[in-house]
Amino acid sequence: MSWEGTVMSVMADVGTIITSTLTGDITFSTVQAYRSPAAWWVFTPVTLLGGLLVYWIYKKVPFLDRHLERTIVVYTYIVIALIIFTGVIQRFGPNFSWFPEAWAGQPAWSTTIPPLLFMVMAWYGCAFNVRLRTHLSFNEFRSNMGPSGQIMLLVMDAILWMGFCIIVVTTTARVTVNSFDNFQIVLGTDNLMQWKFLITVPIAFLLMAGRVWENLFEDLKKYRAGEPLIEQAVIGGDV
Repeated sequence: MSWEGTVMSVMADVGTIITSTLTGDITFSTVQAYRSPAAWWVFTPVTLLGGLLVYWIYKKVPFLDRHLERTIVVYTYIVIALIIFTGVIQRFGPNFSWFPEAWAGQPAWSTTIPPLLFMVMAWYGCAFNVRLRTHLSFNEFRSNMGPSGQIMLLVMDAILWMGFCIIVVTTTARVTVNSFDNFQIVLGTDNLMQWKFLITVPIAFLLMAGRVWENLFEDLKKYRAGEPLIEQAVIGGDV
C-alpha cells in the first residue's frame, strides 16, 4: 500500500472510532479500527486534552481535587470487604444449626466481582498517588541536585507518566470496546457486563493525566519563583 493509501486508511479508521464511539454503534469494524494505528492518533490527543480538562475541573472544584480518587478507593475497598465477608459467612454459616437456611450458599459472583473492584481501587489510587508523588522517584538523590537538575528530572517524570497514560488509555480502550462488542458478562452473573468495569481503567488514567499536568504546572511555577522543588512525600497525605 502506498503512503497516501496508508494515510487514507488511518484517517478512515479515525473517523470510524470517533463516530462509532460517540453514537454507541459498536460493530466488528469498530473493533478493527480500535486495533489499528488509528487508535493512537485518537487517544493520544484525547489523553492530553482530557488531562487538561481534568486539571481545569480540579482547579474550579477544589473538593474534587482533594477527595475524588480517595473517595472512590475507600468506598470500593469497603464494598470488596463486605462482599468477601458476607461470602465467607454464607459459605461456612450452614455448619452451625442457628444459621438461617435462606442465607446459605455463597453467590458465584462473590469471587469474580471483588477482583474487578480491586482493579478500580488500584488504578484510582495510583492516580491519586501521582499527585502525592509517593511513587518511587529517588527523592534522596534528587534533593542533592541543583534546581536545574531537579526541574529537568521532574519534567522527565511528567513526560514518562503522560506516555504511560497514553499507552494505557489506548490499549484498555481497545479491550473495553472488544468486551462490549462480544457481550462479555461478568462470570457468576446473568447480565452484568464486563465493559462497565473495564471502562473505569481509561477513565482512571485520564484522571492520572490531569494529575500529571497539575504536578508539572506546579513544578514550573515553583522553579520560576525559586521555591524548593523536592518535598517529602507522604502516603495518604493531602494535596
